[in-house]
Amino acid sequence: MIDSKKPYFGLRGGWLTFWITLACGADMTLYGYDQGVFSGVVISHDFLRLHDLEGPSKTTLLGTVTAIYDVGCFLGSISAYWLGERLGRRNTVLLGTTVMSIGALLQASSYSLGQMMTGRVIAGIGNGLNTSTAPIWQVETSKVEWRGKLVILENVLVLVGFSLANWLNYGLSFANGPISRSFRQRWLMAHDRSVEAIQIIADLEDKGSDDPFVQLQSSDIQYSVEYERANSVSFSDIIRGKGHEKAGTNTIRRLLLGMGAQAMQQFSGINVTSYYLPTVLTKSVGLSGSLARLLTACNSVQYLCFSMIGIPNVERWGRRMLLMFGAAGQCFCYIFITALIRYNEMPDYPHRHEVASAAVAFFFLYYVFFGIGMQGVPWLYPTEINSLTMRTKGAALGAATNWIFNFMVVEITPIGLQNLGWRFYIIWVALNAAMVPVIYVFYPETAGRTLEDMDEYYRGSPPLLACLDKDAISSKRPERYIRRDEHVIRAKEGGGLEEPPQHLETIADT
Repeated sequence: MIDSKKPYFGLRGGWLTFWITLACGADMTLYGYDQGVFSGVVISHDFLRLHDLEGPSKTTLLGTVTAIYDVGCFLGSISAYWLGERLGRRNTVLLGTTVMSIGALLQASSYSLGQMMTGRVIAGIGNGLNTSTAPIWQVETSKVEWRGKLVILENVLVLVGFSLANWLNYGLSFANGPISRSFRQRWLMAHDRSVEAIQIIADLEDKGSDDPFVQLQSSDIQYSVEYERANSVSFSDIIRGKGHEKAGTNTIRRLLLGMGAQAMQQFSGINVTSYYLPTVLTKSVGLSGSLARLLTACNSVQYLCFSMIGIPNVERWGRRMLLMFGAAGQCFCYIFITALIRYNEMPDYPHRHEVASAAVAFFFLYYVFFGIGMQGVPWLYPTEINSLTMRTKGAALGAATNWIFNFMVVEITPIGLQNLGWRFYIIWVALNAAMVPVIYVFYPETAGRTLEDMDEYYRGSPPLLACLDKDAISSKRPERYIRRDEHVIRAKEGGGLEEPPQHLETIADT
């Protein structure tokens, strides 16, 4: 029986991690549902008629109504830059969920364009707070070997919400008319609450607070806190381009890598289809509205199924390999989509039905590659690559980058489909092709590393081109970090080694 008098209702170890994962996953499910539900709404005649959005002349306005949600998400993510540290992870998520619920109610009860847009902005603000914060909360409270899997699992739950929304869209298309102290340990350590932080580490690891491994973790975190306090870069310095004046932290480089990973998720072209797949299937492929909704719902199920492949493999293959695999596969799919839709748009081509059907198959295949490679890693990477003092800020800026490019994609897609036809898809061929070398050359691996390992890596002033460092691109934890930890644990078990871990960086060479 759970003891409610103990912290976290007496939960420890795996069960404590499970409930944190459930809380984070519920927020990401809401994100997926909110994203999926509008794809069916935008081709609903009742919605279009009620909000005066019917006809080719309203295409731009319809794109804005859809994309304005992402502006709200951007604002929420930027708000998390400041609120995330002040409120803590749990309270920020609670605030985001409350705000998101208010926005959903405004949209559901909307009878005017102004109310609909206001509701979408408010819901977006709540979602921006959630998506900036939930991955950090998960990463900072998870064991190294679970961390990647659990964040990918969170993003799989995005697809549970997405799939649910698409099946509801299909089902409703037949209806007529309108129808307490669970802050994670690193935040506590950064706010000089080390006793509570050590106890949380012990609870999460299901060990005693005096266990050598718990003491090692707390020492590593404490050193990172002190180092970053001495060397961190303020937001005003970042804006003024003075980040290079603080040696050793590589703050701006790490921020850009996290933001770049989020930008690449949008440059993959996912929201051409996530928001508009029924529209794409009706306008580009020529299907009926009912069949387009059915195929979109079916696609969401296979999207969900294939995204689960990323859960066990995010640690085995590493973040880099998954991202490159996704980008290469997505490029391959868009090449064929472009060619097939080109022939489908030729009035005199005798096999239009056949090429249209083949194009649908490649849209489905696209989701296989995206689900495995690109769905979760861009949300995981900014929380791992940034230092402790910049983790909240880095995740917030990463999410804000995702949402502002999301806005751009969602805004231009209806216009691009209407004015460019098959040529619109060439953009996504080029962008996906460019991602593969960028990831290979610049992105270090974070799989298998503790968050403090990444801090130590950047304190060593690594080369800009990560591909030149074998340890940086290995999907397994480098031996020097393993030997360092073993040395510290043995010393602590023997009652020695009072020195903090910053003096152990040469152990790997001894």
